[in-house]
Formats: sequence, C-alpha cells, structure tokens
Amino acid sequence: MGERLKVGVLGGTGMVGQRFVSLLEDHPWFEVKVIAASPRSAGKTYSEAVGDRWKMKTPMPASVKDIKVMNVTEVDKVAADVDMLFSAVDMTKDEIRAIEEEYAKTETPVVSNNSAHRWTPDVPMIIPEINPGHTDIIEAQKKRLGTSRGFICVKPNCSIQSYTPALYAWKEYEPQEVVAATYQAISGAGKTFKDWPEMVENVIPYISGEEEKSEQEPLKIFGSIENGQIVKAKLPVITCTCIRVPVLDGHTAAAYVRFAKKPSKEELIEKLVSFKGEPQKLALPSAPAQFIRYMEEPDRPQVKLDVDFERGMGISIGRLREDNVYDYKFVGLSHNTLRGAAGGAVLCAELLKAKGYITSK
Repeated sequence: MGERLKVGVLGGTGMVGQRFVSLLEDHPWFEVKVIAASPRSAGKTYSEAVGDRWKMKTPMPASVKDIKVMNVTEVDKVAADVDMLFSAVDMTKDEIRAIEEEYAKTETPVVSNNSAHRWTPDVPMIIPEINPGHTDIIEAQKKRLGTSRGFICVKPNCSIQSYTPALYAWKEYEPQEVVAATYQAISGAGKTFKDWPEMVENVIPYISGEEEKSEQEPLKIFGSIENGQIVKAKLPVITCTCIRVPVLDGHTAAAYVRFAKKPSKEELIEKLVSFKGEPQKLALPSAPAQFIRYMEEPDRPQVKLDVDFERGMGISIGRLREDNVYDYKFVGLSHNTLRGAAGGAVLCAELLKAKGYITSK
C-alpha cells in the first residue's frame, strides 16, 4: 500500500490508548508518530508518562518509548504532523465532542473509541462487516464542519459486539424482539485485577449507561441514511441487562430472539458461518478471515479458551437452541478491548483508507 500513514493517538497513556499503540506496532498501513495525553503527561517520553501503568500483556513497542507526549488540548500542534488520529481521550462527553470536532476541523480524520459522538446524526458508528455503507454520511458531516478531508467516525460500544453480528447475519428472518444479558470484563472499565481487587470473586449487576447503549446502538448500526443523517432502525426491539463479572478480557452475552419468519436451527448456523463482510472481501490487515464462527460443543464459547479467536477480532457463537418463550436463544463472546475497542477502531480506519476517506495530507 506504499508509504505508511502518520498516525496520532489521543489519550495514549490510558488502557485503550495503550492498546492502540500495541496494535499499531508494525502495522502495514499506519505508523504512530504522535501521542497526546493530559497536560500532566506532556513533555515526558511515552515510557516516562506511562511508567508502571503499562497494562498490555506484550512489552511496550520500542518505537514509541521515546516519543515525547504532547498536550492533547494543543490541537493545532498535535494535528500538524499526522494524517489521521485515533481518539481514546478521558474527558467529559461534552469536552470529547468539542475536542474531536476541533481536531476534525484541522482537516484531520478522527476515528474514535469514545461514546461522545455515537449519536451525532451525521457521524457514522461502524462495525465494518455490518454497515460499511454508513461511511457515505461523511460527506454531509464534512459539509457541516466546513472541512474537505476532516471528519469523525466512531466505533460502537464493546458490549454489543457479542450479539449484534448474529442479529445482522440473520436479518432476512427479521428479528423482532431481543432480550440480552451481557457479562462484561473488567478491562471494559479500563481496569485490571490489580487496580480493582474488589472484583475478585465478585459480580456487580450494574454498569452505568451500559444498558441504554446495548439496547439503542444496534439500531443506529442497522439504520439508514436519510436527508443527511443516520436514522435508527425501528426493529428489533432490544432489552438488555449488563453485569460486571470477574473476567479480565471478554464480554459474553446470553440472548433470546423472536423472528418474524422463524428459520430452522440449521439455517441460522449456516448464515453465521458463511457470513462475510467488506473487510473480508477487501482483505483488510486487521480483518478476521472468519468473522463469526459457530461452536457445537455444549459448553462453548468460553472466555479462557475462545476470547482470542482470530486475534481477538472474531465473534464466537454457541448454544443455539429453541426457546419455549422466544424462538431461539444463544450465547455469544467477543474480545472487548480488541474487536470491541481499539481493534475495532483500527479496522474502521482500514476500511476508511480503503475507501479513500483517509489519505496522506
């Protein structure tokens, strides 16, 4: 693909920022040139700024250790030497909305892991295998922002990744109602067990804001572009309970589905395993070869055995069976900090580059 694009990471010292830095090591299309964080980290080398808070299982890439961290609020300086930015800033939603738009107005595309812009009507919220066509809304967004190449694209919440792909693969059977319970890893809160010892041998049946995201975000992903904005789908109606469990990485969902056109179990499994999206067709660098797999074993998927399927970018579905209240029920598993966070954002950026939205300045 020629020379690699110069990339910046906003909020690079936090857990998701560290994941971006790790994933982009030796990436064939992108190279981290700039890392920005809070004023207290600015001026330090990345290694100094992170200190003993490195949370990845692999060592900090040597190529970033000596990068001088910039102040994330010095927008023009940070944006000057990069072709695009990944955002994982830790601010209030209003502050994130404002600063991501500020960066976009420097003519720098922003691919965000944050939730602040997920409901901005002209900002696409993308699972690349499901709604790549929503990138078409970018032209309307650029018109609003007054930019020629700057825009914002976001990835959805990590909690929906374990069941939304299955619902989309089954779209021809018209899912009408979904009841889901998600069992979410502590890394989704940016924590490890060292940071959060209260979670050892514990379950917390509440995660602030998570249930609304889990119920509503799939509807924007399944929605359509109308009059310069994305209008969310009316169906399926989704209700969800979100629970924090003592797992480091991996969100599990138990879901129940009612269809307008009830299929056979065999038809549902065939739709899962044969499903391919645009990332597979384009052979994007981070795309899993098999986006969704079905596991026949009665006790799978399991976090310890299955969370790293396709380098953490694939979805595992199992225990599909008929239900005596709904039509079918199943269990899904996704890696929340890879497919559900930084990895999903990198895949979004690859899709945007392949479609010509991200180029060198």
